[in-house]
Amino acid sequence: MNPLTIFARRFVAGERPQDAVRVGERLHAKGIKATFDKLGEDVLDKEAAKRATDAAKELLRLIPPGIERNISIKMSSMGQEISRDLCLENVGGILDVAKEVGGFVRLDMEGSKLTQDTIEVFHALRGRYDNVGIVLQAALHRTPDDVREAIRRGDRVRLCKGAYKEPPSVALQDMGEIRTRFKSLAHELVESGSFPAIATHDETLVQHAIGFARERGIASSRFEFQMLYGLRRGRWD
Repeated sequence: MNPLTIFARRFVAGERPQDAVRVGERLHAKGIKATFDKLGEDVLDKEAAKRATDAAKELLRLIPPGIERNISIKMSSMGQEISRDLCLENVGGILDVAKEVGGFVRLDMEGSKLTQDTIEVFHALRGRYDNVGIVLQAALHRTPDDVREAIRRGDRVRLCKGAYKEPPSVALQDMGEIRTRFKSLAHELVESGSFPAIATHDETLVQHAIGFARERGIASSRFEFQMLYGLRRGRWD
């Protein structure tokens, strides 16, 4: 077996959607929910965008009853950089299928060149769907305003630090400053957000959010933590 395949197995649930669903079923049996994500981004071909869209629909339909039908998608794989109309059509079709099966779709946030467009597309979709959420990156300078707007609108947010390399004009560079920003935004979301997802593998940030919720008397059912498959397994497995 290819050494890369062996290495990837720790972090990727499988090569086929059926493999990922089986992993989701095993996690569910342990009381752990999952959001499913087919890897891929930066599509500039309409047919490739259609294939990515169809794959997301297939994944939603494959998740069996009793397992939360929750997927995350990268809109750049569904035509975001080809045209706004194509992206709205493709993602809207995915949301229609999610609605049929009682599912939820999270729009992943990518590099900063797509941040404003992603938020605008999300707002357009939220006008028609209530089963869609978004990801916001704590490191970006603009994110405190985006978090407050999301809270005002009642949008469901996944907060992460941000994995893309961005220039100082766009994002914080110092990890200490990013952690401080993350804590502050997590406070706002846990206290006033609509079932936010606090996405971090940083135990300090996990404990900080738990401590804040306890101090304020906020029930653990009002928010959740999310971690990538294969990372910090001792924390959630």
